[in-house]
Amino acid sequence: MMSRWDELERWMQEQQLPRGFEALKNTGWIERYVKTMMTKAMPEQMAQSVQTDQAAQQGHSRAETFETHHFIVVKWPLPRGAHPSSLRLLVREDRIRIEGLPGDGKDTVKLPKLVLPRVCKALCRDGILQVKLRKRPVNRQYYETTIRY
Repeated sequence: MMSRWDELERWMQEQQLPRGFEALKNTGWIERYVKTMMTKAMPEQMAQSVQTDQAAQQGHSRAETFETHHFIVVKWPLPRGAHPSSLRLLVREDRIRIEGLPGDGKDTVKLPKLVLPRVCKALCRDGILQVKLRKRPVNRQYYETTIRY
């Protein structure tokens, strides 16, 4: 009679997986195995719709966001028919929104860090709107508070 561990090792050999505790030392095979199983289980269209749904939930749009030490730069490719004079750029601490686009009319980008909304520069050139936002500085001051006991 075989023990359950022997059965597991036999099954792992059939699956061309590492033997015994060697499997626990290298976990890369688990990632590859799960990835191949997921790609086989999900059709391409479903995988693409999941990616677009995730992007929409995270607040991403067609814009590209770059982060430097003091600034966040957002490059927004404008769709055809968008006139810079008809656009409105609205800036908040955590996101920016552009209004007046042809079609859906609005687009929003969630920013990776908080910014100073009043310190913002925008430039439209060659069909790309570039917005430069200054990051909000971190308040490093300590405040003393009382301790109740």
